[in-house]
Amino acid sequence: MSNLELKKLLRVPSPEPPSDFEEFWRATFAEARQIPLRTEVRRIAGGVPGFDFYEVEFDSLGGARAGAWITVPSDGKYSRGVVVGHGYGGREGPDPGLPGPPAAAIFPCARGFNRSRSPQFPAEAATHVLHGIGSREAYIHRGCAAEIWSAASVLIDLFPSAAQCLHYFGGSFGGGIGALAVPWDARFHRVYLDVPSFGNHPLRVRIPCCGSGESVRLHFENHPEVLETLAYFDSATAARFIRVPAFVSAALSDPAVPPPGQFAVYNAIAAPKELFVRTTGHPNVPEEDVALFQELAAWAAR
Repeated sequence: MSNLELKKLLRVPSPEPPSDFEEFWRATFAEARQIPLRTEVRRIAGGVPGFDFYEVEFDSLGGARAGAWITVPSDGKYSRGVVVGHGYGGREGPDPGLPGPPAAAIFPCARGFNRSRSPQFPAEAATHVLHGIGSREAYIHRGCAAEIWSAASVLIDLFPSAAQCLHYFGGSFGGGIGALAVPWDARFHRVYLDVPSFGNHPLRVRIPCCGSGESVRLHFENHPEVLETLAYFDSATAARFIRVPAFVSAALSDPAVPPPGQFAVYNAIAAPKELFVRTTGHPNVPEEDVALFQELAAWAAR
């Protein structure tokens, strides 16, 4: 891709928010924070020297029960907390090797996936992304954002010093959900979004892809009114409200998450921000992952 094309991506706008966009999300946050967590925690064998591993379960929005893993340095020495989102394939376990200073980290599973599997929710991206899409109150991404807030509460309850410097890391699905969740939760101090999904829905529904966006695009063809719901779940729109330092890695080419949507998220952030340009996403380029890890580690340590 030429520099001219990159410049075009750096001009992709974010949609204007509905008049009650901020009110909707602040009310959702307030509702989620009032839910008793009823946390259950147990230590497990992790298999990675230097870290203690835990499994946790907790309550979330709408009566959902969510599961997560927590990793903490065995010596108890950490300088931050991290809530780590996952892609639309779910996650099989935690990854204690996060870039940046030692951390107490929680790895929640979004409702429907892995440790949060439930008959209430689909476990496949193509159907998950459409669940409840008929209304903003019922749409599943509202609950997925709430899982981020609840996971942060669980981490802080169990490891209070994590609240002193709380980060959010998330990629793809987790990048988009992170953009939706972070602006309303003042406990977060930094946010990292990797190839974030759900950016600029009016544009996304017109771009074929091989990711979850294709299910939404095909649904839109017969139900154009779906954009009324999606207007409240646009990660680029939400990114306008991010007020903490942000780091975004966005790809010039990505068959699963259209690049214009990724860059729309980055472009919308008015807070201090940094950009790492990937050549491709889904899959990533290993050599670029190494360089990204180094840059991200330095940024997270500031």
